[in-house]
Amino acid sequence: MLSRLSVRNLAVVEDAEASFCPGLNVITGETGSGKSVLKGALELALGARADASAVREGAAEARVEAEFNLSGAALSAVAEVLEEADLPPCENGTLSIRRTVCASGGGRIRVNDASATGRTLRRIGSLVADLHGPEDSRAMADGSVQRRLLDSYAGADLSACAAAWSALSSARKALDSLKNGVADFAAEAESLRWAVDEIDAASLTEDDEEPLSARHAAAAHAAEIVEDASAAAEALDGDGGSSAAAALLEAENRLAAAARHFPEAAEWREAAASAVAQIQELARTVTDAVSRIDADPESLAALDERVSLVKRLKRKYAPTVAEILELRDAKAARLDDIEHRAERLEALEKEVAEAEKRVRAEGAALSAIRRKAAKNLAAAVTAGLHGLGFLKSGFSVSVEPGEPSSCGCDEIRFMFAPNPGEPARPLGEIASSGEIARVMLAAESVLAEHGSVPTLFFDEMDSNIGGETGRAVGERLRETAKHRQVIAITHLPQSAVFGDRHLAVSKSVSGGRTRARIDLLEGDALVKEIARMLGDSAEGSAAAAHARELIASAGANRK
Repeated sequence: MLSRLSVRNLAVVEDAEASFCPGLNVITGETGSGKSVLKGALELALGARADASAVREGAAEARVEAEFNLSGAALSAVAEVLEEADLPPCENGTLSIRRTVCASGGGRIRVNDASATGRTLRRIGSLVADLHGPEDSRAMADGSVQRRLLDSYAGADLSACAAAWSALSSARKALDSLKNGVADFAAEAESLRWAVDEIDAASLTEDDEEPLSARHAAAAHAAEIVEDASAAAEALDGDGGSSAAAALLEAENRLAAAARHFPEAAEWREAAASAVAQIQELARTVTDAVSRIDADPESLAALDERVSLVKRLKRKYAPTVAEILELRDAKAARLDDIEHRAERLEALEKEVAEAEKRVRAEGAALSAIRRKAAKNLAAAVTAGLHGLGFLKSGFSVSVEPGEPSSCGCDEIRFMFAPNPGEPARPLGEIASSGEIARVMLAAESVLAEHGSVPTLFFDEMDSNIGGETGRAVGERLRETAKHRQVIAITHLPQSAVFGDRHLAVSKSVSGGRTRARIDLLEGDALVKEIARMLGDSAEGSAAAAHARELIASAGANRK
């Protein structure tokens, strides 16, 4: 339930705070006093679009804070969203929301003292409160809203139907894609087959990248390489006495002789011997490598041809051999699709037919649940409407075959006949806003035991009615509040007296500025407010006496 709502610098409200209790919370006040600002503040806290123009003139920002005490299914559902969004959990079941709207545009959202997105806030808001006002009542005439209300009452699980519809949609999409592809499949297949064959004929491997370039460079300069490397090998360890190895051998012998009389020279001789060995090894390595260089013109021609082939394929298909091979596989897969198109069409058509059969089966099962619940819901709402002043009205729920969707195969219509002798027609075609509001109230009171959203907010649901009907509305609001917290803005004293808590919004002018305030009313203050709503708040007036009678007859247990 909503336990606290704090508003600062929003429209005419400079700084106000209201606390709410379980049961029925009533909000009253003169027209234009700022009652609607409370609803707007709560809408902001639940994720509504922020409008910078709502910031109080002269203020840098407006701020709304809402605190909810949650338990049961509502707490579990909110906890799941918080975990997904990596937000702090609700400690002791307390959900804290703070929304700031800047006059310059933009704003901030914090949930449990952590930054949150508008999308996350809207998800959370839908789980903790339902708001119904004059504009929301008109939505009651929408078929999708009526379906959700019926499904909520029936406890219908739409997951199987949604899964079946998703499978059907995917199968249809695949089938349409295959049917609406390239018109000339033969030409495409020929082009694909030519590309695959051309790439396959090249037998490309990783060696056609750097290794091929290295072999080609070596072959193209084979004569120069052989000449230079052979000369180097001769200089290192040739047959003549002028090679580096020969000179080091002479040095080694000289050092060996010196070591006989100068021991330190033995180490120098060993170093010279090691150098001789390294130079001879280097000479052998060069000679061996040169012997493998193929200076044959035919080999060079073959390498020239291979390099040209690889370059041509790279220009035509992709910049690297690896990418060419990947493209080849993709073309081969597409070619396989085309060559087996008839078989795939047949398989997809069968898949679509099976998916349609499953959608119909799941839809039929859902329809049976809805039809059974529709009778009970119609009877309960009709009884509620009789109690709200529609003594001769009729209400029914039509469940007729409709276009399949993720929500089943039904078209749901709430049918209403406000006057005897008139045929029932769709609710939105014949009902006034006041009538729709009372239908919504009757439906919500029936659904209160079935919903998981802990708070219902009604804005002027008793508009265009009065007298005993107003009293009936109050009784129904209080009955609904036995199952969920109800917050109701009302202009009817007959409804207001049923509140467990009564909050009054008033405004005053000070220093040329209009300011609104919220007061908790009890005792004489409550009597005075009810008397004002009756037309005369003067102490000792007939309205004041009537107010006391209304309060006493309502017998509300104020909190």
